[in-house]
Amino acid sequence: MAERAGGRWQLGVPVIVASHRAPVQFRREGGRRIARRGAGGLVTALLGLVREIPDAVWVCAASTEEDAAVVAEHRGKAIPIAVGPLPRIADPDAHDEPVAAIRMVEIDPAAREDFYSVISNPMLWFVQHGLYDLTRAPNIDEVEHEAFEHGYVAVNRAFADTIAEEVESRGGRALVMLHDYHFYLVAAMVRERCPDVVLSHFVHIPWPGPDAWRVLPPHMRDQIFAGLLGNDIVAFHTERFARNFLLCAQELLGLPINLDKMTVQYGPRTIAAKTYPISIDVDALEEVARSKAVRTRLDDLETWLAAEGGKLIVRVDRTDPSKNIVRGFLAFERLLDDHPELVGKVRFLAFLQPSRLDVPEYVEYIGRIGSVVARINAKYTRGGEAPIDLRLHEDFLTAVAAYSICDVVMVNSIADGMNLVAKEAVCVSRRNAVLALSENTGAYEELGAFAVTLYPFDIQQQADALYIALMMPEEERRERLEAAAEIVRANNVTKWLDFQLTDLAEFTGLWSWKPTRSS
Repeated sequence: MAERAGGRWQLGVPVIVASHRAPVQFRREGGRRIARRGAGGLVTALLGLVREIPDAVWVCAASTEEDAAVVAEHRGKAIPIAVGPLPRIADPDAHDEPVAAIRMVEIDPAAREDFYSVISNPMLWFVQHGLYDLTRAPNIDEVEHEAFEHGYVAVNRAFADTIAEEVESRGGRALVMLHDYHFYLVAAMVRERCPDVVLSHFVHIPWPGPDAWRVLPPHMRDQIFAGLLGNDIVAFHTERFARNFLLCAQELLGLPINLDKMTVQYGPRTIAAKTYPISIDVDALEEVARSKAVRTRLDDLETWLAAEGGKLIVRVDRTDPSKNIVRGFLAFERLLDDHPELVGKVRFLAFLQPSRLDVPEYVEYIGRIGSVVARINAKYTRGGEAPIDLRLHEDFLTAVAAYSICDVVMVNSIADGMNLVAKEAVCVSRRNAVLALSENTGAYEELGAFAVTLYPFDIQQQADALYIALMMPEEERRERLEAAAEIVRANNVTKWLDFQLTDLAEFTGLWSWKPTRSS
């Protein structure tokens, strides 16, 4: 019987993980090869799986010229990566460091542009986050149809072929775990070539109801659904997203579904829609929060708060329209309009990482953010101190420092698959921060009862909620924070993976699996 023993998963079946984002990226700096770990909670979670399962391999995209050079050096085969704090190609003679096998897929640049910048972003992203103004966009014509066939389909085929090679090299019997919206077609392609494979696909972004998908022509959406129905399990962060998926299969494809069992029948096969809310590596985050680097960054923030008797609102996001950043700043402006006694006493610190600058909608959104911030700062700057401190770059260490001493963390997304900022903040706060959380985030299902709710399109309500959060009594702040942090610590990334492996074992019967749920 397979089990998790000694901190390692023992499945008795090979595992192949696939995502567009790589756990490591190679670049040339000063003539030297530099390896940098991929960002995000998904990378952390999947690295924990791949490095702890014998013969597991992670299939991902080669996204830089140096990635391609590394692929060539390894003749297209899996690359052993030492996945410590400073990732690097593993020394074959070293046996005392965790190693993950990484298989990078090279993609034709033109196909990659169509796959990523025309179809995946913005089209699929905008459909699934409800971002289109349908009176104006999308305008789907020959460009988008060509991009779907020669970009999205072609890249999915390249990944499916690579995954199938890995499955066949392991005797044709393996567990394949696909991730996110880039690879909706892969499962059906792999199953056609490897019929004995077990397939799961985790969708990390929202899954809307049937009407949202009618934006896409049937030629596109039918292939997307047929591809996903090649899996044994399709997984989501929330029950709402899983239910929406089944309703789409029923309404758009005419398939029989069972909402009690959360399944859909596709020909002779039964596919389950499951819910597994992803979490964070709490221990690693707390170690960062205790580090000297974060302590140094705390000094300036604490000096300002102590000198002014001030309060601090923090947000950490990518400059993605789905994050609702502009309305968040408008709500802060309304807060100052309604409560002039807070002017000069409340500061809004925003860490915004520019994102997808090859997509016009994202470039335009950054311009709107800058314009709104400049206007609010001109209106409310007092004594040379601007109320909004906007930092347009990634600075994780300073963000962690800000989490630890802020009064309010604002997450007002239009739509979000999960939002790990909310989970990070409640675990490292030392000032009993109040979480101001959009009801449209996946995190709301777990943490909403202990947050101040934000309705993302209602600016007045958001302003009022920020005021409630800032003025909340200390005891209530502490109780809410402790309850939220307890949930995040209990539902850690190990448990997230355990539940998936358990359900896959039970649903497919391919292998036996007994997790250690207390790990």
